[in-house]
Amino acid sequence: MTDDDSPDWEFSRRDVAILTEIADNPQLSSRDLTEVLAEEYDIDVSHVTVSESIRRMREEGVFREAIIPNEEYYIFALFEFKFDPEHFADNWREAMVDVRDDQNTLFFFLADGEYQWKTVMMFRNREEVSRWIHEFYKEHGALVDNLRNTAVHNVLKFGTDPRIFEALLPEEEPEADE
Repeated sequence: MTDDDSPDWEFSRRDVAILTEIADNPQLSSRDLTEVLAEEYDIDVSHVTVSESIRRMREEGVFREAIIPNEEYYIFALFEFKFDPEHFADNWREAMVDVRDDQNTLFFFLADGEYQWKTVMMFRNREEVSRWIHEFYKEHGALVDNLRNTAVHNVLKFGTDPRIFEALLPEEEPEADE
């Protein structure tokens, strides 16, 4: 699967249970996960099958894995980019690649509204944030009408709630009365 492809996956009850449990505890071994599946979901499967299911889902892009440093080591900043329409057509691609491929970029996405590019970036200190903004304006100033920078502190939640995966299961048809 390439980064541009959407995953094409038919979720089974077992797949959803696996995703739920590894979201709750990413360090769970396949052997331990096999036990949890048997005890909590009444799913009897070998640890080899569990490992294979996880590998296939990862390869198909069903989920992504990332190492996120603790916020004690880095500060996080939200950048929002507003563009000068006059210079957008000639300058957007290079700027997008520079932001996407920057070592500080954790999460980069497109949004609607006035500020269409948004990124969460990580830096060791506030000076690095200021230096990055300065260098970005030097390189891509014609493109940018404004760059909003918000310091992110006191991260209160970072992670996937395992319950979200329940929505991936197909709706069950009600049984007909006999």
